[in-house]
Amino acid sequence: MEVSCAGKEGTPEIVFFDLETTVPNKSGQRFWVLEFGAIVVCPQKLVELESFSTLIRPKDLSVVSLRSSRCNGITRESVANAPSFDEVADKIFSILNGRVWAGHNIQRFDCIRIKEAFAEIGMPAPVPVGIIDSLGVLTNKFGRRAGNMKMATLAAYFGLGQQTHRSLDDVRMNLEVLKHCATVLFLESSLPGTLHGKWNGFSSTITTRSRSNGKLPCRESETSRKSPPTVVGCQRAVPYARGSLGKMTERVKDMLSWKAQGKQPLNQLLKHSHSLLR
Repeated sequence: MEVSCAGKEGTPEIVFFDLETTVPNKSGQRFWVLEFGAIVVCPQKLVELESFSTLIRPKDLSVVSLRSSRCNGITRESVANAPSFDEVADKIFSILNGRVWAGHNIQRFDCIRIKEAFAEIGMPAPVPVGIIDSLGVLTNKFGRRAGNMKMATLAAYFGLGQQTHRSLDDVRMNLEVLKHCATVLFLESSLPGTLHGKWNGFSSTITTRSRSNGKLPCRESETSRKSPPTVVGCQRAVPYARGSLGKMTERVKDMLSWKAQGKQPLNQLLKHSHSLLR
């Protein structure tokens, strides 16, 4: 069934995307794109219109480890028969060009890597009509309570499962994190005197991806290429106990549903909650 995206004519669609790359272990070495994943969504409904993902074979296979010691599990064997970037460049261009780009820390990493990859093959790079970097948005709107701004930490905060560090999976997780953040912020704005907590004591710093050699085991103490560093240890404390956020949200939904009797249903209001993240 074809999904429609009714809205103002000429409104650009949003494409959430993510790259997996090699990590240079020496100064002067470049990043090589190993995987591209993207989901195109309707800005009015946030429904998925199109998705695409592909592994990418770098020109020099030796830059990819025989055995992956990194979280994404991409090995030399897994990309050996994948298409090269120039073979998928037209598809990537068509997905990205003329749309709003969205993703986690894309301004300081993914956008740069895309331009480098297109320059490498002598092809003009796609151009966005706007950029939404969820790292910056959530640092400003939500970061006080969620500790560091790694996608894995944000996902754990909302009980969304473990990050796989694969492009398309991470894009879907990014979308879910944004929806959950928007819902909580919407509920708090509805009852500011009751729900708006004080989240002092948590701070976040936007950083670029690490230039580590990628040989560290996959654990929370490892500096992610996509997100700010965290402290040593497997988990960071968050204001809500595990599972209690969902219970709190349900209680607030009941309260708002009671207040909204005879008026616009809560589900209709939640549909527009993503506007709080602008």
